[in-house]
Amino acid sequence: MNDSEPLGPVQEARRHADQVHSRLVELGATVATTESLTGGLLGVLLTEAPATSVTYRGGLIVYGTDTKNHMAGVDNDLLSKHGPVHPAVAEELAIGARERVDADYGVGITGVAGPGPQGGRPVGEVHVGIASAQGVSSHEHHFEGNRSEIRSAAAAAALADLAAELDRQLGFRES
Repeated sequence: MNDSEPLGPVQEARRHADQVHSRLVELGATVATTESLTGGLLGVLLTEAPATSVTYRGGLIVYGTDTKNHMAGVDNDLLSKHGPVHPAVAEELAIGARERVDADYGVGITGVAGPGPQGGRPVGEVHVGIASAQGVSSHEHHFEGNRSEIRSAAAAAALADLAAELDRQLGFRES
């Protein structure tokens, strides 16, 4: 593949995971994850490179709606009102990762990988939450493809969102 060809979702995710690791080292910070639709893929990507144990604390896989509450601390009323795929759920997943795994940053991800819609949410809708001492935010993404493609794209987006947040913390400006 030459430099002008776009990266696939997995290669893009690995590139962002490397960026995240570098930024976290620079900040002297750590990250933890709470994953739903990606089922551990973020953790895999964040631990592929050597020496990532200094930046990645661990993660929770909360595929079932009830596990989002009892493992990650997502409010039951929020889950009842909005369902498991919602920006506020992603934010609470991120807070749960940060607090329960004792990390400086938490990333929470929830969405619909398919094959069909879930709770009125379309296939490909993904929410990423990022929590730190500076606060919590969420980002909404929409992807097309099969389950595997959506999960890979979602992981890449979550890592890109985290890298962008770390860049902001370091004072980098988008060009």
